[in-house]
Amino acid sequence: MAITDVTRPVPVAAGAAAAPGRRGARRAARVARAADNRTMTRLTLGTARWPRVLIVALLVLLAAAWLLPLAWGIATSFKTETDAASSATWLPPSGWTLESYAEVLSRGDVLRWTLNTTIVAVLVTAVTVVISAMAAYAFSRTLFRGRKVLMALTVASILVPPQILIVPLFQQMQSFGLVDTLAAVILPQVVAPVMVFILKRFFDAIPEELLDAARIDGAGAWRLFWRIVMPLSRSILVAVAIFVFIGAWNNFLWPFIVTNDPALMTLPVGLATVKSAYGVQYAQTMASAILGALPLLIIFMIFQRRIVQGVATTGMGGQ
Repeated sequence: MAITDVTRPVPVAAGAAAAPGRRGARRAARVARAADNRTMTRLTLGTARWPRVLIVALLVLLAAAWLLPLAWGIATSFKTETDAASSATWLPPSGWTLESYAEVLSRGDVLRWTLNTTIVAVLVTAVTVVISAMAAYAFSRTLFRGRKVLMALTVASILVPPQILIVPLFQQMQSFGLVDTLAAVILPQVVAPVMVFILKRFFDAIPEELLDAARIDGAGAWRLFWRIVMPLSRSILVAVAIFVFIGAWNNFLWPFIVTNDPALMTLPVGLATVKSAYGVQYAQTMASAILGALPLLIIFMIFQRRIVQGVATTGMGGQ
């Protein structure tokens, strides 16, 4: 009587085996994130029930207080100008309307200012991250004469208010012939000493043994920076990039001083000129503000985990 070998593996299609594996990996990642969230909640709020309930209730009240002006602005943007100026109620007497958004978009200036702001913010973010990362790596992993003095000057420059530098920066841009150009808006913003300090702290935590192993394999300083340090610093680089992008997007004072051409204005400057040129139009002002803040809201919703991770790993939260 023949005996069947029951231990022989049954062939399975590659796609059928890979799909459950990917689903299992995603499920395991979700379970791990949920466990991390529960652990952080216990560490932050404790294990007692009533203190946790009181803290959560307080956080809900604070969130509601923060969201109330935003909700009022959104509601005002869907009102007519008459209702926005005369009615202080949430429900407008004339009903909800999109005429404020249509009026703002029909003029075309908001779209142009949004494009200018996007170009400025993206270029400022890219150049700032590269320059700050290179400077931080030099301060953290290289030895050269005057390193401590330069690092002390970098930290001290964080204490200098940016408003003090407006006059010399404007004179410098004027001597270069860059006034009323996007280059004049971008260049002074790419120097961020605080980001150099943050990245240096992160680079200091990278194990020196890892870099020594790469040096034994023949890696030079440039290769160590691009192939070892930068991939390991992806989380903090994303967090720094988001903070720089938000700062460049919301910057008002310097673009307001260095640009006069309406075609080169950024969104904060453009919204201020609309308010002064056309009078106080509450519904259109709120619609413009909502359109201007919408990209930042989308970016924050997408990268909020990266922001929290960057704050937790670099001490940006005061740790």
